[in-house]
Amino acid sequence: MSGEALRSVQLRKVYRTKGAPEVTALSGVTMEVRRGERVALLGRNGAGKTTFLKIASTLLRPTSGTIEVFGYDVDRDADRVRPYIAVVPQEGKPFFHLTPREQVYTYLRARGLGRESARDRTEEALRSMGLESFANRLAITLSGGQRQRTMVATVIATQAPLLFLDEPTIGMDPFARREVWSSLRRLTELGSTILLTTHYLDEADALSDRLYIVERGHVIVSGTADELKRSVGGSLKVSIPNGAGAVDRFRSFGECVTDGSALSIIVHPERLGELMDVAVRAQLTATVGPVTLEEAFLRVVGRSIDEE
Repeated sequence: MSGEALRSVQLRKVYRTKGAPEVTALSGVTMEVRRGERVALLGRNGAGKTTFLKIASTLLRPTSGTIEVFGYDVDRDADRVRPYIAVVPQEGKPFFHLTPREQVYTYLRARGLGRESARDRTEEALRSMGLESFANRLAITLSGGQRQRTMVATVIATQAPLLFLDEPTIGMDPFARREVWSSLRRLTELGSTILLTTHYLDEADALSDRLYIVERGHVIVSGTADELKRSVGGSLKVSIPNGAGAVDRFRSFGECVTDGSALSIIVHPERLGELMDVAVRAQLTATVGPVTLEEAFLRVVGRSIDEE
């Protein structure tokens, strides 16, 4: 293997359907993922994240531009790329007639692992996803969250050099999500590289070394989660449930955002005491917490990640 784990240059994808206008899903995406990194690709529905992952994982051909995985062109050298990658697709489901144990083991054998290695990795992946008590149940009898955990177990068991995960923890309970996070951290410690999409901004914050925010097929910002949070203009968020009508009192403290009757102010710690004094004099209740990636996303994109 040579080169970065992944590198795209001016990647474009245009969908053309006879009798319908063209739809541009990607408009010149340039990005890179270095070996051993966990990188999150963030964006609202329709931003182009899944299209990018499909092209990167050889499932879809680009309209123009290039994308390489470990130095191999994904479009021209797809057969060389595939042994280095494993994918959890957004709508992926385990085979309904297999158990989680059979699903993971069969996939590893299909990738060329020997029987003993496949058995050992299967059991390790089932344990890491908390699937031991469901391991011998047919997938058709499992809940949505259990099926998703089976898909993640199948892919992490490969220990592939590059993993693509499209919304890997969707439908999971908070405990299961954190189990996935721990497993992905262990994989990068072993040398794997991970590119994931997620709608959970706390997940991107906790898991990613770097992230890219995509909007309408463009990368509009990149960096670490901390860098993006610092760009908001303060490290604290003051929330005043009924403060929208008093917004003019607080504009000098930092960026103010109203949502119905609620008011949020982004403020530096040194001005917090003064702001709270103003809130008390106005007989307003205020709560304080750290700035999150949600505020940074809202500032960059102009809309929340869940807004259609």
